[in-house]
Amino acid sequence: MPYDESALALYVAHRGALVKYANGIVGDRAHAEDVVQEAYIRFSATGREGRPREPIAHPVSYLYRIVRNLAFDWVKRASSEGTSVQSETLERLANDAPTAEDILFYRDELRMVAEALAELPERTRIAFNMVRLEGRTLREVADCLGVSIVRAHQLVKEAVLHGSRKLDERDD
Repeated sequence: MPYDESALALYVAHRGALVKYANGIVGDRAHAEDVVQEAYIRFSATGREGRPREPIAHPVSYLYRIVRNLAFDWVKRASSEGTSVQSETLERLANDAPTAEDILFYRDELRMVAEALAELPERTRIAFNMVRLEGRTLREVADCLGVSIVRAHQLVKEAVLHGSRKLDERDD
């Protein structure tokens, strides 16, 4: 089973928010952690059936969708097993529209990530923007910045980890 460092970096960068999202659905932090872990396993396994992985246009949205589906499955399973599940949770699942609280939370998170990116050296910021926001390949980043592909990957990884640390600091 090949190791997918980009899937891991994406997971690490969004883990805290994914757990909060899952917790809002399942209503239990421990189960939310399990749901997010299972989502990562499924997300990182995409395309491992001997075929090359198809590029995912919006990997963060895709990861959130996996979490949502797994959380919904957990709620349905818990409900059918007689575990108390709030009907309010089921009603929220039926509506995909974010709540006002969700919007404020993600705006605040986006502001924090933008601030964290502003703290980075220009070359690191450019590499991150090219790969994560513009969807460019590491080869294109390397050519643009005049560095090796490995160094381009390191720059993107540094940016992701820096943003993740800043978000984790907020959660503490």
